[in-house]
Amino acid sequence: MLVTTAIAAHAGPLEDAKAAHERGDDETAIRLIRPLADQGNAIAEFDLGMMYDSGLGVPQDYAEAAKWYRRAADQGYAEAQLSLGVRYHWGRGVPQDDAEAMNWYRLAASQGHAGAQYNIGLAFANGFGVPQNFAEAMKWYRLAADRGFAYAQDSIGFMYDKGQGVEQNYTEAVRWYRLAAEQGYGDAQNNLGFMYDRGQGIEQNYTEAVRWYRLAAAQGSAKAQLNLGLLYYDGHGVMRDYAEAVKWFQLAADRGDRAAQNNLGLMYAQGQGVAQNNVLAHQWFNLSAMQGNQDGVRNRQIVETHMSAAEIAEAEKLARELMPKR
Repeated sequence: MLVTTAIAAHAGPLEDAKAAHERGDDETAIRLIRPLADQGNAIAEFDLGMMYDSGLGVPQDYAEAAKWYRRAADQGYAEAQLSLGVRYHWGRGVPQDDAEAMNWYRLAASQGHAGAQYNIGLAFANGFGVPQNFAEAMKWYRLAADRGFAYAQDSIGFMYDKGQGVEQNYTEAVRWYRLAAEQGYGDAQNNLGFMYDRGQGIEQNYTEAVRWYRLAAAQGSAKAQLNLGLLYYDGHGVMRDYAEAVKWFQLAADRGDRAAQNNLGLMYAQGQGVAQNNVLAHQWFNLSAMQGNQDGVRNRQIVETHMSAAEIAEAEKLARELMPKR
């Protein structure tokens, strides 16, 4: 997850603009910010870029956002340097260029900006604009994590979990996941729940797994919703409850998680927690299969042997209708 920024707050008109933004009056915020931006105030330039970026008080315009970010970035404003880098990564308002994104991240990181340090680590971990280098990724993650940046702490946990750039160490993974999870970061909460679930780096404890999965699921983490559904299906840390499993699989499937889509298909195929329905089973297997899940492919083929041509056509129609929403 690349990190960007939010509207800045400083004394005077800019503080008034932030207050207007927070009460939903973005037109007033723009009216207060624009004169200062036109005068070359870097903070106002950045804030105006953010408003164009998000379409707040003005029509969304990525090119205009990039223009204002650049003006602030050229004055050395770290938040704007980070935001401009993110625009280059995604190619929003500027040509897509990960090498240029890295240039702007480095400028912000040199000022100690934790978000920029994290994004540099992410670039090295994934080979965005630089050769992939896990050790270098870890170096930048640590710089951001030392500033308490939860995304970086979670990423360090992941590196220890998978043995990327460091020797695999589940105990260290748990330690870093916990630091980020305790700050409320949903991905880390799910990851910590998974370690409790599997007993990796810590004594297996399904009750704790459920607790952390719930926290992440409440923030919309599809992986946590899937994992919570699995615990209800197996009766680990909770009473076995197929209907509850279906509920959590559905939430994750609605967010496009292909494993959850396959599991939801199985529940419909087997009539567990829901009325048995081959058409709906096929629909979910199909959505999972279209994302490359081979389990979905196999299960779709199996359920088709129990369906008429008309039922298959109906299921395919339902899947097509759902695709734009998921």
